[in-house]
Amino acid sequence: MGKPILIREDAASIARLTLNTPETLNALSDDMLAALQQELDRLATDTSIRAVVLAGAGKAFCAGHNLKEMTAGRAAEDGGRAYFKDLFDRCARMMMTIPRLPQPVFAEVHGIATAAGCQLVASCDMAVAAQGTRFGVNGVNIGLFCSTPMVALTRNIPRKQAFEMLTTGEFINADRARELGLVNRVVDPAEVTRATMDLAGTVAAKLGAAVKIGKSAFYDQLSMPLDDAYAFTGAAMVENMLYRDTEEGIQAFIEKRTPDWSQD
Repeated sequence: MGKPILIREDAASIARLTLNTPETLNALSDDMLAALQQELDRLATDTSIRAVVLAGAGKAFCAGHNLKEMTAGRAAEDGGRAYFKDLFDRCARMMMTIPRLPQPVFAEVHGIATAAGCQLVASCDMAVAAQGTRFGVNGVNIGLFCSTPMVALTRNIPRKQAFEMLTTGEFINADRARELGLVNRVVDPAEVTRATMDLAGTVAAKLGAAVKIGKSAFYDQLSMPLDDAYAFTGAAMVENMLYRDTEEGIQAFIEKRTPDWSQD
């Protein structure tokens, strides 16, 4: 058997998924998309896991789609139309699975994150980047506008800056990515794993039921009118308030002690 293309390592309540095809800069091949989808689907029902980290092996986080596979897809009688539609549908499904997971997902980014690799970072709930990381949606440089990566990117950074990246094909560095809101933190390359795991650990230590409600409500309310958003999130807070562990958390705060939480 060959090496696994996706490695899962669980540390306490954190699942760490490492894209493990460094020879292709962890490109999102057909097999990689399938492996990611399968593992994310498993995590959706794994109540022992409270946070997920996505990382890449070797010198890069992810270089986007596998262009050699995409070129081979053109050999079909229809010129690749059916293959390409299926590819982008599968990729979109995987990307949408990330914000829909009950657990927060953290990207640990180094080297480069380009095209669908940049989309993967933008799809995660939070991201920590190593100093020196470069981000780009560079498809325009080879005549392929990054239309699907654009969806996640434009939900992370201002539209004019996103359009500049999409139309020039230029990279931005980690500090600029933080300024624009694509990543949360930029750290020394030697510290990126520790910093990401620390951030994930901080969130994983919170009441899991509360974070699950909050993450779902966070994304749902973004597309709502203001009054609908307040009504929706108010209902979410009512649900949250009725948890026994929320009552315990409030009482523990009042009594200046550590809460005795029992729920996941």
